[in-house]
Amino acid sequence: MKHRFDLRGVMIPNDYKWYYDWFGEDSTCPADLKKIMDVFQPGDELEVYINSPGGVIDVGSEIYTILRSHAADTKIYITGEACSAASIVAMAAYCEMSPTALLMVHCVSSVASGNHNAMKKMAEVLRTADQALCGAYVAKAGMTQEEALAMMENETWLTAQQALDRGLIDKVMFEDSTTPDILVAGPLFSLPTDAQMEKARAMIHQNESSGNSPDVLLLQTKLNYMKLKGAEV
Repeated sequence: MKHRFDLRGVMIPNDYKWYYDWFGEDSTCPADLKKIMDVFQPGDELEVYINSPGGVIDVGSEIYTILRSHAADTKIYITGEACSAASIVAMAAYCEMSPTALLMVHCVSSVASGNHNAMKKMAEVLRTADQALCGAYVAKAGMTQEEALAMMENETWLTAQQALDRGLIDKVMFEDSTTPDILVAGPLFSLPTDAQMEKARAMIHQNESSGNSPDVLLLQTKLNYMKLKGAEV
């Protein structure tokens, strides 16, 4: 069974969900995902669609952790934006990104008040939080912690191609420019070309229009097919 989880709007704690729902505003909390995971069965698949400016960091961490524990069964699609805490969630599993979407990473921020000791303490807390969260980018892209932190310090905005180049996503959506090669069992076997297939379709259509019986139609089609391949008959 395939399940869908939409991560839309701000990312908030469970206790705030009623407020956003009351005003009809998009929001996502961990409980939204838990409802899906409560009925998730072995062999089920999960598709996650992200369009979020981010939100509370521990909410992002909780959702990331849940998805990461089911990474083998999860595919993530960034359809609009995945900013701040939402970018952390995008690192949890295989991820594709729309060519028109944006990914943004930055340092954790907060509001503090008090004397210089309180400010110093808050700075330490924020640095620690940055170091913890950058682990998601490191694990996904294989970059160093220093590279991830530098990216966060500069509030980096990335297009789909830029995110792909950095290893933060696995694919840009809709970009299937080549047809994969098909492996065959032996050197004497080859699939028919597009031209041969078009000719075969024309032969079948011509025989169907002739009004011949099914047996005659089958024999005529086989004969024409042998001629098409160049066999002597």
